[in-house]
Amino acid sequence: MITLTDIEAAAARLQGHLLRTPCVASKTLSDITGAQVFLKFENLQFTSSFKERGACNKLAQLTPQERQRGVIAMSAGNHAQGLAFHAQRLGVHAVIVMPRFTPGVKVERTRGFGAEIVLHGDTLDEASLHAVSLAQQQQLVFVHPYDDSDVIAGQGTVALEMLQEVPDLDSLVVAVGGGGLIAGMATAAKAIQPAIEIIGVQTARFPAMVNAIKGTHFPQGSSSIAEGIAVGTPGKVTQALIARLVDDLVLVEEGDIEQAIVMLLEVEKTLVEGAGAAGLAALLKYPERFKGRRVGLVLCGGNIDPMLLAAIIERGMVRAGRLARIRVSARDVPGTLAKITATVAQAGANIDEVHHQRAFTTLAAQNVEVELVIQTRGPQHIADVMAELSAADLQAQQVL
Repeated sequence: MITLTDIEAAAARLQGHLLRTPCVASKTLSDITGAQVFLKFENLQFTSSFKERGACNKLAQLTPQERQRGVIAMSAGNHAQGLAFHAQRLGVHAVIVMPRFTPGVKVERTRGFGAEIVLHGDTLDEASLHAVSLAQQQQLVFVHPYDDSDVIAGQGTVALEMLQEVPDLDSLVVAVGGGGLIAGMATAAKAIQPAIEIIGVQTARFPAMVNAIKGTHFPQGSSSIAEGIAVGTPGKVTQALIARLVDDLVLVEEGDIEQAIVMLLEVEKTLVEGAGAAGLAALLKYPERFKGRRVGLVLCGGNIDPMLLAAIIERGMVRAGRLARIRVSARDVPGTLAKITATVAQAGANIDEVHHQRAFTTLAAQNVEVELVIQTRGPQHIADVMAELSAADLQAQQVL
């Protein structure tokens, strides 16, 4: 079991090797959630993730012989980048085994740090087994992404910094995959401030730690937008620490995480990946639980695939009523399409897409169906557009 002394030693070891990220209040998110929200911007680390802390702490303690042999790890991306970056900086050869589903942006950036990349398996568990096998074959030092006391101690430095900046936090809400971050943070926080509440957040598609701690049997999915915490098997060391120190674990859905990503982008102008938004997703899903409390959230990573981000933003606009799909039925005569688009423009909406359908419809042969995707200011504006279309004798309905 690691102690506060181990984490303080890690903090001293890491000094000057990575960024002491800001931990600041968010007035807007506080107003939205009803809690006093403080954000720890770990997405500002050089590799855009807290994982640098544990990786660097582990590498700094290798013997000269171990440095000569090199290191190996399995990771979906953030541990890979953190280990590869600091290994390159210290002149240590690094081999990283990554699941085949890992976003290309993470694979290429890890390779850019000089690591040897091996893509193997569809899950972290499959990648882990292969990494252990390669470690034995090539005599490499295996650096586990979460189930390692030196890695856990490094991650715990996040809580040290947060409580130095905001000593009177009531709660820490932390994303949980394998459990390295929350195990380290809980060890530090509970030693410094025993009354502080530690809440872990998992995606409902990967509830392995929730099942292990609570004895539940929630089914496991095959993928999540929070791939950084899409862990099928919880760590043994981390599970023991979580069982002893963490007050509760909660689940959030994919839509909750999407909403939190968009909100952080819009409100804080900061980019996070799915795992990085999990804490805010929990506040949005369970507002009564945190109302009036001083809550610290860790924006633990910012590595997100650009195509996934684009899809999330678009879906967020749909949920907010700023992007809507409407279907208009009218007589198929010259000028009908122009009338529809002019009416939408008169209502102040912008047209993104137009689909003019004659054949695949149940309408009478003399009629046409036009489907529009429009940009609006919100739900009331959608209603205004529909009212304008109706006033122009055009039959319209919103397609959900």
